[in-house]
Amino acid sequence: MQNSISVQEGKILDFVDGQQRNDTPEEYVRQTIEKRLINELKYKREQIKIEFGIKTGSSRPRADIVIWNSGDEHTQENAKIIIECKKSSINAESSKDGIEQLKSYMSVCPNCEWGMWTNSMARFVFRKIIDSEGVTDFIEYNDIPAANGKIDEIDRPKRSTLRNASDDNLLFVFRTCHNHIYANDGLHKQPAFFEFLKIIFCKIQDEKNRPNELEFYATSNERKSLDGQIKAANRIGKIFDRVKAAYSEIFDPNDKINLSPRSLAYVVSALQSYSLLNTDIDIKGKAYEEIVGANLRGDRGEFFTPRNIMKMTVEMINPGFDEKVLDSSCGTGGFIVAAMTHTLDNLQAMFEKDFGIPKDKWNSSQLREYDDRVKEIASRQYFGFDLNPDLAKATRMNMVMNNDGSGNILQVNSLLPPHMWPEEFKEHIAKALGIKASSIRNHKSIALFDVIVTNPPFGSKIPIKDEYILEQFELAHMWKRGKDSNTWEMQNKLQSSVPPEILFIERCTQLLKEGGRMGIILPDSILGSPGLGYIRQWILTNHTAAASLDLTPDTFQPNNGTQTSILILQKKTEREKTNEAIANHIANYPVFMASIDRVGHDRRGNTIYIRDEAGNEIIERNDDGMPVRTVDDQTIELPAVFEEWRGKKKTAFFWGDWNISY
Repeated sequence: MQNSISVQEGKILDFVDGQQRNDTPEEYVRQTIEKRLINELKYKREQIKIEFGIKTGSSRPRADIVIWNSGDEHTQENAKIIIECKKSSINAESSKDGIEQLKSYMSVCPNCEWGMWTNSMARFVFRKIIDSEGVTDFIEYNDIPAANGKIDEIDRPKRSTLRNASDDNLLFVFRTCHNHIYANDGLHKQPAFFEFLKIIFCKIQDEKNRPNELEFYATSNERKSLDGQIKAANRIGKIFDRVKAAYSEIFDPNDKINLSPRSLAYVVSALQSYSLLNTDIDIKGKAYEEIVGANLRGDRGEFFTPRNIMKMTVEMINPGFDEKVLDSSCGTGGFIVAAMTHTLDNLQAMFEKDFGIPKDKWNSSQLREYDDRVKEIASRQYFGFDLNPDLAKATRMNMVMNNDGSGNILQVNSLLPPHMWPEEFKEHIAKALGIKASSIRNHKSIALFDVIVTNPPFGSKIPIKDEYILEQFELAHMWKRGKDSNTWEMQNKLQSSVPPEILFIERCTQLLKEGGRMGIILPDSILGSPGLGYIRQWILTNHTAAASLDLTPDTFQPNNGTQTSILILQKKTEREKTNEAIANHIANYPVFMASIDRVGHDRRGNTIYIRDEAGNEIIERNDDGMPVRTVDDQTIELPAVFEEWRGKKKTAFFWGDWNISY
């Protein structure tokens, strides 16, 4: 079998039949549905045909996807399921391309029982029923059946039948749910998002409610009538009562789900078949963070970090099991989730080594021991601060979906003098860190964390001007060049205003313990502008620079084209700084430097894949013969390159099992 295929530019390789098709928005929808059919619903490729011609009168249009029962001849008479996939701009009510087109196809296929229409923003499923008098009716259902044909699983999922989402299907579901709320309940995007958030909390709470049967469901029949919708809403309302009790720091006792019973039943039915706890972290993180970014992006210099950039930074930092990790500008929580996931992956590998068997072979006692350690790490080791209360709430949800470290996600203006931090905030931090709240007095008493990974808000449009804030920071002072013009000297006078990213550099340093490690994303102006040389001097005076990574301008596109870099730093000890001050010289040491030109997407945000010199995409086949596209992303390989470099250089920083001094 050929292991790789060259695919022409502008084409993609069909997931089912291997044919090269035009790479269009409509095709993206179809390919995602195809992956769901095979990976989630367990249909076999030989049961599926793409663009199958259906005779309707004198014409023969092609249905996007047709499915037959296993072993049946692929004829129009035997077709069992028809699926129509449209781009997001096509409306379901369109007379030409909407759900009526699907019903017309189902009508001329005598044994076609099921049909689905989707444009990734909405989904409609119908079951064709023909009564004893030959009258055809199309009954709306929650979903098409899986390959096993069990219809009861559509309406009332069991724990054993919950599915892990694949590819972008969870993103499709999240979009569909949010759009339904937005369109049908008269809510603006942000309130619609928070109503959706409540339902996500209910879904996860229900999954955690072992060993009881699942209660998060709405049957197809319940969705058809107001009485049924109210019954489903009452059932979900009882789950939400448990959510409020479990997450009192997020929800008030009087909170309720402010959706119509109709909308609530629809959203529940769309989510109920998935396991949000067990779905791959990258899949649910991508879905969640895209929805959050589309609805909560503010005007305070917030632009959210791509997941691959966060994962690369975390892998290079390599947080340990017992280290306290902070994102001081946590946004949607991606950096914290990436750090926690990295640590828990290492924890699982350690347990598998100790037990001598993989996790899927562990007994109940071993699983309990591992789960207890996971809960301990998730609840005690990870912290997130953000000024935006909505983003802090969204981050808590992200953590709940990923082993639940939500308790230490807090809303605060962390640039304020620590004595002005809310008492409740200080009490919480003190309890979590095992210190006295009274010890958090000023900017010199907050060196509390082992690791910081962060992307602070940027912007000259949001400068900090308050003198009581600026006076905490050396970088907020005026600086002038020294006599040799290669050094800078701090002056007593404060600047009138300072961009927040500059202050966050120093605040993060203040929050780090001696020897603590930091990965921070900064605009390139800080690293290259001649007039900002004092910032670079200050960074090198207070840290050992392990790595400097130059990112392509496409990194934050299509939302922001700011040229940025990542600095990987280690905070120097007071002794190290004193010795260098006495010597009047900052020690020389090697620094890992890299320019990342390809980050897996272009300036429009479209995914880019590995191509040959002629511009054709190269697709590999896995052991099952399935085509696998390889994203053109240098961040995947960089941590291993960095690790190899560390092994060859006698560096001045401590990393993992390294402790080499100069």
